[in-house]
Amino acid sequence: MIELRKFVAPEFVYGNGAISLVARYAANFGARKPLLVTDPGVLNAGWGDVVLGELRKEGIDCAIFPDISQNPCDFQVMSGAEFYREKGCDVIIAVGGGSPMDCAKAIGIVCTNHEFVTAFEGVDNVPVPGPPLICIPTTAGTSADVSQFAIINNTEKKTKFAIISKTMVPDVALIDPAATLTMDGYLTACTGMDALVHAIEALVSTAHSPITDIHAMQAIRLIRQALPLAIKNPGDSEVRDLMMLGSLEAGLAFSNASLGAVHALAHSLGGFLDLPHGECNAILLGPVISYNFGSAPERYRIVADCLGLPVKDMNDSALRAALLKDIADLRQCLGITVTLGSRGLRREHLPFLAAHAIVDPCMVTNPRVPTQQDIEEIYAGAV
Repeated sequence: MIELRKFVAPEFVYGNGAISLVARYAANFGARKPLLVTDPGVLNAGWGDVVLGELRKEGIDCAIFPDISQNPCDFQVMSGAEFYREKGCDVIIAVGGGSPMDCAKAIGIVCTNHEFVTAFEGVDNVPVPGPPLICIPTTAGTSADVSQFAIINNTEKKTKFAIISKTMVPDVALIDPAATLTMDGYLTACTGMDALVHAIEALVSTAHSPITDIHAMQAIRLIRQALPLAIKNPGDSEVRDLMMLGSLEAGLAFSNASLGAVHALAHSLGGFLDLPHGECNAILLGPVISYNFGSAPERYRIVADCLGLPVKDMNDSALRAALLKDIADLRQCLGITVTLGSRGLRREHLPFLAAHAIVDPCMVTNPRVPTQQDIEEIYAGAV
């Protein structure tokens, strides 16, 4: 019997041209002065102008807040909330990857709850929902457009923290695969690996369910097929469509099943060294699978099957080796060949990183309960 569960997802519109609906949705939410939350890269790619053009057609003026880094920071959230109030905004539109969308979510709840953003850390700690939120993703990876997660960098503690609340599920996501055509190769690789990790961790999560499994399994199949092709043929709109669909499926899975140790370790690492989130996930995925495998071999067998491995005649030992090899081969194919050591990680950093990773909310649903020493050893294996 399936236990009683609640699942959340926003209204979303999927397909080429979805971005053109932004003004219609903004008007439906009664927007008179929306806040556009984005970043310099998205503006340079032209997607901010596309959104502004659609809003102008409806006679909607817009304030722009583009001051967001690759790992959105607490002070950027607070600046955005102050800017929202100063400009008299009433709706938030987030355009970009996970950084603008996570920052936009946090700006919203700060505006309605009048607290510093760190007050919302953890699960279900947001009393009042933010203003109406429209998310338009320009990467096929983070799935912040359909999730109840926001990840923010605590600059004082030098670590990321998670805010997980159903109040932060966007009101609508406009998911347009064409918006991913401007991504460069390395961004495509890193965000694609983030999406793949979302799906794998959701599938092996202790909070998985038959409903989330459907989305996670399909995401793994789609991403494993399409991601190498997106690197090889970046202008192929059909491949970009498959990647965006895979990212969406992964988002629907992990937003309801949560994640695991890869994300817990990546949050701690990314906050400390300010590294790209997807790159951290790609580096840590193999070591975490190696650590977790014995606690969930049948779940990882499903993962391997979805990746296209011939699992039928493999015992657990052979399956584990084949799975780790496939992940390593994929990383090599994508050009994510760096190590944590080359990115600045030193052994003296490990206790600090492990102490923060072990209390990350994503660790709660990891299939194996680690000690701090275990986490330090996982990091050490990737240095």
